[in-house]
Amino acid sequence: MSSPIKKNRRQYTPQFKFDRALEALRAENMSEISRKYGISVNVLSSWRSQLLAHGPKSFETSPDSEISGLKSKVARLEQMLGKKEVELNVLKNFSDFYESRNTP
Repeated sequence: MSSPIKKNRRQYTPQFKFDRALEALRAENMSEISRKYGISVNVLSSWRSQLLAHGPKSFETSPDSEISGLKSKVARLEQMLGKKEVELNVLKNFSDFYESRNTP
């Protein structure tokens, strides 16, 4: 049984995408830019096409998506905190029980 391979996707800032798309527009050879920044030619070409079609706004992140991302992160952290509080209470109860059994 083979396990699925998880690809690590890099996250690029909107400014980085915009700058590379501009550079791709000006350059004659996109493969040089691709190698220079470690970006596939297909991704670079896609960014260039987005820039031509929609201008610089195509790389901006919407506030709503940022807010929802932050909300989900907060929810995950709250869940982790709750789990740690439960674990701590279990350990305290075990410690109290253990001490009460060992005292004469």
